[in-house]
Parts: sequence; C-alpha cells; structure tokens
Amino acid sequence: MRIGVIGSGNLARALVRGWGEPVLLTDGGSGRAATLAAEVGGEALRSNAELTAQSDLVVLCHKPYQLDAVAHGCGGQARAIVSTLAGLSAAEVGAAWPGIPVVRVLPNTATELGQGVSVVAEPEPGTVEDELLEAVLELFGRVGVVMRVPERLLGAANAISGVGPAYLALVAEAWADAAVRHGLKPAEAVALVAATMSGTAALLQAGDGDTLAVRRAVTSPGGVTARGLDALERHGLRAAFGAAADEVLGA
Repeated sequence: MRIGVIGSGNLARALVRGWGEPVLLTDGGSGRAATLAAEVGGEALRSNAELTAQSDLVVLCHKPYQLDAVAHGCGGQARAIVSTLAGLSAAEVGAAWPGIPVVRVLPNTATELGQGVSVVAEPEPGTVEDELLEAVLELFGRVGVVMRVPERLLGAANAISGVGPAYLALVAEAWADAAVRHGLKPAEAVALVAATMSGTAALLQAGDGDTLAVRRAVTSPGGVTARGLDALERHGLRAAFGAAADEVLGA
C-alpha cells in the first residue's frame, strides 16, 4: 500500500518518522516535505493532485480550514482518505471528497517513537470496507496504541491523548521547576520527572488502569505523599484538568 501524506507539519513528521518507510509527501511551500522525504527515503511531489494519483491511501495532515481547497486542487480524486483533521467529522471530510471512503484518526506526536496513541472513529455502516479499515488499524498500530470509539466520542478521547503530550510536558516543567527551587539541578529534575512519569505509566498499564491502587501503594497515612496530594487537591489540580477538557471540547 503506497501512502501519501498531504502536509508536512509536526504531526505528519511524527507519523512518517514512526512508520520509518518511504511515503509520498507534499507541503504548502515550506520545503519540509523534501527534508522529511530525504530522511525516510520517500518522495516530495510538486502537487497534491500528483500525490493522490499515485497513492493507495492519502493521509490528510494539513490545516482543517484548507480542506475544501486541497480537495478541489485534487479534483476530489483519491482511492481512500485518512483524516487527522481535528474538529471535522467524517461526513464533512466526505463532503469535500465525495464518493471517497474516509476514516478519521486522531494520533498524537508520540507516534514518532512508536509509543503514540491513535484514536479511530468507528465508520458509519456501509461507508468504509472492512479491508480498508483493517489496513488503517494496522498502519497506525505500528506506531503505538490504537483505540476505536464512536465518532461522537472522538473529541473527548482527543482531549486526553491528542493534547496529552503538551499537558504532560507542562506538568513535567512545573514539577521540575519546583524541585529546582529546592536545590536540584534542572537536568537532574527533568530526568527524575521523565523517568517517574514513564514508570508510573507502566504501573498503571500493568494494573489495568487502577489509579487508586497506584496511589495507595505510595501513600502512607499522614506521610509526605499524603500531604503533597492534599496540596495538589487544594490548589485545584482536578478542576484545572476539567476546565482544560471543557475548553478543548468547547463546552
């Protein structure tokens, strides 16, 4: 299956590097497509129309507002579409690419290291053949975890996994800054935070997501962890994440 990627920004770069195989690429004039193509042994093409003509599967990684212009420039012609365009339903993408099967996938940038999360919207019955859906699931499964959800829940899932790397990077920064304030060197603090995050994620995965069990294993009554958790609660950690989700979803 020959893959074409329209757009060569951060998400496209993460996916292409994660796949680690030659793909066809275009950009909006930035020159990133040529750089990325050289890195993975792919090919940067002159136009989106040329890319869609040569691709078995076209992955849309351009800006959402460019949907109609990109589709028009290709004459609405493609064999199959994967849309990573946040905020645009499969039906909206399909309207710009009439008659072309569309699978919505929202990956995150950790796909670059093969440790990403890709949330796939369940297609409406009869819109996507099983063979195509399985091919898309396999493709994104190469670069991390794949979760299938009804399309109406795609936004809620993306409010975790899609934005997650930025959120956790901010948490890591704040956490490391607090440690530096108490004497650790910045590099030491960041290394400790990153390793602790990674290990805690492994504990959660091994424990089937039992967050309470992980907390209880570390927290002694009246101990330092209990005091730290209490401070996080008092200073609005839960409320902050709830507000962030509401903002992302426009609630």
